[in-house]
Amino acid sequence: MNITQYIFWFLSFLALLSALMVVFSKNPVYSVLYLIITFFAIAGHYVLMSAQFLAAVHIIVYAGAIMVLFLYTIMMLNLNKETEPQKKTYIQIIAIVALGLLMVTMIGSIKGAEAAQPIADAAGIGTVEKLGDVLFNKFLLPFEVSSILFLSAMVGAVYLSKKNLQ
Repeated sequence: MNITQYIFWFLSFLALLSALMVVFSKNPVYSVLYLIITFFAIAGHYVLMSAQFLAAVHIIVYAGAIMVLFLYTIMMLNLNKETEPQKKTYIQIIAIVALGLLMVTMIGSIKGAEAAQPIADAAGIGTVEKLGDVLFNKFLLPFEVSSILFLSAMVGAVYLSKKNLQ
């Protein structure tokens, strides 16, 4: 086994452990923090697949923006244990049976799957260099048009917000 396989197994273990901690954690703030760790482990898998841009966007969008939104929502809700309704026993049993069936399905699909071949390394697919090359050569005009649209939307938003203040 080479170092890439060790990193893969470590990131997989970390992602699964932190995902389980999201589910089993009693404190919702800790659940969100464990979910951020899960997202970072998944971003590490993207890096292993030579998709650095996807990993960076994954961290910025999910671990950055969405998790801040989750934390803000949890803090605004002010969840108390007394106000949370308790689940019935039969609902918990149904959830455990559904989890068991999901695990059997996952194990069956993993056993039937072939080992994936890393094709991204050979072609350079997913790298920032390849994305920049395609974006600024083949799609230069649509890229510049979309940047002008974003700029006009920002100017319009600033104008509308200033107009409402007066």
